[in-house]
Amino acid sequence: MRAFACDFDRTLVAEDGLLRPRTLAAISRSQAAGIPVLIATGRMFRSIRPYLEQAVLPHPVVCYQGAAVVDPADGAFLLHEPLDVGLAREAVAALVEAGHPPNCYVDDALFVAAHTEYSRRYAGFQHLPVTEVGDLVAWLDRPPTKLVAVADPEEIPALREALAERFGERLFLTTSLPFLLELGNPLATKGNGMQFVADRLGIDAECVVSFGDGENDVELLEWAGFGVAVDGGHPRLLEHADWVCPPAREEGVAGLIEVYLASRLGL
Repeated sequence: MRAFACDFDRTLVAEDGLLRPRTLAAISRSQAAGIPVLIATGRMFRSIRPYLEQAVLPHPVVCYQGAAVVDPADGAFLLHEPLDVGLAREAVAALVEAGHPPNCYVDDALFVAAHTEYSRRYAGFQHLPVTEVGDLVAWLDRPPTKLVAVADPEEIPALREALAERFGERLFLTTSLPFLLELGNPLATKGNGMQFVADRLGIDAECVVSFGDGENDVELLEWAGFGVAVDGGHPRLLEHADWVCPPAREEGVAGLIEVYLASRLGL
C-alpha cells in the first residue's frame, strides 16, 4: 500500500466542512510514515487550498472532478482538461433554455449570469467571490474548467437525460450533491486526475486505497487497487466499492488509516 486517495466533502469532512483533530492526526501519521494522503475533489483549487495548508498536504491535488491537477505550492495547473469554448457555449445555452443557468468556472474563479440564493450561500460558505456577468454565452470567450447546473433533486434526472441525449459522449455528466449536475470534458474524471498524480509520484494504482461518497467518485474507486465507500454513499458508488467505512461525521477514513498504520506498520 503506497497511498490513500480521498474525496473531500462528506468523505474526509462532514457537512460542517471541518477537518477534525482525529482526521488531521491520522493524515499526519500517514504522511510521516511515507504514505501520502492525496485529495481528489470537485471543488475549485482556491476553495480546497486552505485545507491543504491546514493538513500540510504538499502533493498535487485533483480538483474540479479531475479537470485540473494543481500544485498546492504555487497554484499552477499541472494538468487542465477544460471544455471546448464552442461546446461550452452550446451547453450553457441548453441549460438556460431548460431554466437552469449554470455556474461557470474559468481560471479558478466562479461566474454566473445573475446571482441566486444558491450562489450567495455558496460564496458565503466557501468565502469565495462569485462574479455576475449577465449573458454567459456572450461573455464566455475562454475554455471553462467545468459547468454546474443547480436544480431541485427531483429535476436532475430529466435534465441529465436531456443533456445526455443532446451531447452524448461530448460531455461527462455526473452528480456531486443531489442538487448539482456537473458538466465536464470526458477526460475529466477523478480517476484520470489521480492517475496523473500517481505517475508523478511513481505510485501504481494497484497500491492505492481510495475513498469516496458520491457518484462523482465512481471513477476514483474503479481506478484504485482498493476502493472504499463511506456508509450512506451514492447507491451507484456502493456497487463499485470493495469496502464500506463509517461516514465522515464518525471520521471513518481516519479510522481505516489508523487501523492500517497499526496493523501493517506498528504505528
